[in-house]
Amino acid sequence: MQDDEPLKIGPYTFRSRVMLGTGKYATLELMDEALAASGCEVVTVAVRRVKLGDQPGPDVISRLKGQLPGGQKGRQYTLLPNTAGCSTVAEALRTARLARELLGTPLVKLEVIGCPRTLFPDSAGTLEAAKELVKEGFVVLPYITDDPVACRKLEEMGCAAVMPLAAPIGSGLGIQNPANLRIIVEQSKVPVIVDAGVGTASDVAVAFELGAHGVLLNTGVAGARDPVAMAAAVKHAALAGRLAFGAGRIPKKLHASASSPEVGRIGT
Repeated sequence: MQDDEPLKIGPYTFRSRVMLGTGKYATLELMDEALAASGCEVVTVAVRRVKLGDQPGPDVISRLKGQLPGGQKGRQYTLLPNTAGCSTVAEALRTARLARELLGTPLVKLEVIGCPRTLFPDSAGTLEAAKELVKEGFVVLPYITDDPVACRKLEEMGCAAVMPLAAPIGSGLGIQNPANLRIIVEQSKVPVIVDAGVGTASDVAVAFELGAHGVLLNTGVAGARDPVAMAAAVKHAALAGRLAFGAGRIPKKLHASASSPEVGRIGT
């Protein structure tokens, strides 16, 4: 496996396999620096929480499109609007349609939240909303539990990727169920993007070592003591994890195995 193999999601192709969120940064300038340090090409924005059109507030969208204050030119990103904050199918559908109308993109990260405390997705609601959005021509990336059956159903109905959670959103706990993630990767013919609960660079490396095709995180970078340094660490962790997965790790064994055997290897 080549570490520079592109990531293909529906009709889109990306060189970077790291995706970042745009919330929780202390300043927009800090957000700019962190996004650049990560090397990401895709950024997710909460449609219900950012300025759209003539609404008041900082114009994050223009900034992500490379239009900085004072006429300066910045980096341009592929926008992945999400339906964060939606707890019903109707809300998610309405938010996705609004995003397509205002941002001019069929991409959507679908979120239908089933529990306000854990922010776990409503699997049944996600499946229902995904089916409708696919029918309407959206390129759907659904946020879902690490349930292989739900992920398979989402793929079968036409989702361009599946986004199983690593742990509760913003928890920083890292991957809690690596076995399920491996099953999801093995059965999927669409990209598997680990989303939610990724806390640091080592979590990113583990996700890729398990075979994930991409990782999306927000709080792990924006909430770090030095977001820019963490974003750079995430970039390198993704490369290392991909290379390790392609190289193939040795089997885990209970007992020791001499690193300098008597026969069969150079140097004996």
